[in-house]
Amino acid sequence: MLYSKKVKIKYIIWCFLPLVALVVLLYSCASIGSPTGGPEDWTPPVFLKSSPSPKALNNKRSKISLTFDEYIKLEKAAEKVVVSPPQIQQPEIKASGKRIQVNLLDSLKENTTYTIDFSDAIVDNNNDNPLGNFAFTFSTGGQIDTMEVSGTVLDASNLEPIKGILVGLHSNLNDSAFIKLPFDRVARTDSRGRFTIRGIASGSYRIYALMDADQNFLFSQKSEVIAFNDSLVIPQMEKRTRMDTIWVDTLTYDTIIEKQYIQYLPDDLILRAFKELNYSQYLIKSERLVPQKFSLYFANKADSLPVLKGLNFNEEDAFIIEKTYRNDTIHYWVKDSLLYAQDTLSFSLTYLYTDTLNQLVPRTDTLKLVSKQKLQKKEEPKKKKKKKKDEEEVEPTVFLPVNVGVASSMDVYGYVSLKFEEPIAFYDSAAIHLRHKVDSLWEDVPFEFERDTLNLKQYNLYYDWEPTGEYEFSVDSTAFHGIYGLFTDKIRQEFKVRSEDEYFTLHFIVTGADKQAFIELLDAQDKVVRRRRVENGIADFYFLNPGKYGARLINDRNGNGVWDTGDFEKKIQPEEVFYLPKLVEYKALWDVNENWDIHETTLDKQKVDDLKKQKPDDEKRKKEREQRMAEERARRR
Repeated sequence: MLYSKKVKIKYIIWCFLPLVALVVLLYSCASIGSPTGGPEDWTPPVFLKSSPSPKALNNKRSKISLTFDEYIKLEKAAEKVVVSPPQIQQPEIKASGKRIQVNLLDSLKENTTYTIDFSDAIVDNNNDNPLGNFAFTFSTGGQIDTMEVSGTVLDASNLEPIKGILVGLHSNLNDSAFIKLPFDRVARTDSRGRFTIRGIASGSYRIYALMDADQNFLFSQKSEVIAFNDSLVIPQMEKRTRMDTIWVDTLTYDTIIEKQYIQYLPDDLILRAFKELNYSQYLIKSERLVPQKFSLYFANKADSLPVLKGLNFNEEDAFIIEKTYRNDTIHYWVKDSLLYAQDTLSFSLTYLYTDTLNQLVPRTDTLKLVSKQKLQKKEEPKKKKKKKKDEEEVEPTVFLPVNVGVASSMDVYGYVSLKFEEPIAFYDSAAIHLRHKVDSLWEDVPFEFERDTLNLKQYNLYYDWEPTGEYEFSVDSTAFHGIYGLFTDKIRQEFKVRSEDEYFTLHFIVTGADKQAFIELLDAQDKVVRRRRVENGIADFYFLNPGKYGARLINDRNGNGVWDTGDFEKKIQPEEVFYLPKLVEYKALWDVNENWDIHETTLDKQKVDDLKKQKPDDEKRKKEREQRMAEERARRR
């Protein structure tokens, strides 16, 4: 009986053994490598259908449903999606699965073309591939308005593309429409500063750009960035023909065919955006951070200083006043130690103030300033006893701090600077020395020494340096005395002037500039390195260090040497700015003429990408994709 059972078990095993072997073989064939999931998807979503249908007429429904071929999501919908005409109540826009639901909360206007411009906000759910430049249109009347206008919004001061600013049209041609009425049609700029306003009816319009802080679609706050065009915008369209090529492969084409298309004009508008100066004058704040100094900060420049009258002290000859050239920031250094030792300084301050009628009127405030830092009492110098009973050591003298600006390798055009932490009461010019090394001997040379025109606490030494020359700058002890009793220690520093062979010279030969234009030479971060006036069409830059440079030109209408903003009420555009449409790079000893026609390249193409801080979104996405692909390759290894 037991034997019979064993035979049956063996028989069953032998029957199932081939089946088990087959299963193992199939499993091993299927497990050669781990699945990769196929190639990554780079295609954007595809629009399939909608309710109502695209370009529907006589539509009365305020709820719109859009369907796509894959799961999608909305990227920064509040920033990118714009409904035109503009909606006072923000529409509800949601993505769910393969659909987007839009609910317009404002009542629909009769006989009006509506455009929902998604820009590149619609992306697929997996790889964020954008469906770029997508817009949905319908009409509440019997026709669709199809006109479009396009252009670019740039920062007027530096030609930087402005992302996310509203651009709107007004059929009301009065200037007051911009500050009293919401736009008729709107769009929003993309990451390149480009905009397209769609669904426009035939006619004449004013066009504006607005960084709409309060979302009311009109210029209601002076702090808002704006732009306006001096000329009317008249939308047009024309039929054009382009040549399309049908290729057999990457090297061989089959046929070239002509295709007609409609071009909407104008498509090259340039709006230069700016923020108006705040002309309102008022006292922003007053502070006394340390006992011996207090500061006043005003909102705007002033032609004169405010009148200060002490209430618990005599203000006559009580201060050394340090101020900016605009008189908007004023520091009062208190001379008398007994005065700044007071806990509270009380005084009346009379200054010009902008009232509710926008008029400058005298105003008097009473201020009581308490120092945020307690006054440190001076202690008598302590005497330290040495090992020998008959010898005593006094603590080191506390000198007036000074920052000596002397490069060990001095530029040919450089200068020596002395920067102090407090105003100087007086100094001894005879205690300041400059010596030049000639044939191993040091010779005293004359020089110019003066206080800096913009900084009360800085003094500069100027000299026409001899290239490759060796110099010694020195100051005797006690040469400079601060207003609080401290004096400087002795200073001595040697330096050598660089050779002329280390520099290059650049001459800009300019065409199209105003008589009072100036050029700013820029580094790779768009920061100003040098500034020169254009005289007779030429601006010369000497002793430049080898490297890459950019350049911008400012048509200085008022000749004040700085870029000035615009004024909408006075219809003043900001001063024009132009960029050299390339970076220049030259080596030492070169002497170069650079021809520059400021109008040869359109404004939106002048500033090179290397200098732009606002980078296009598609470039960012490309870098993100490359990073994801690199991570995927590393994971597969």
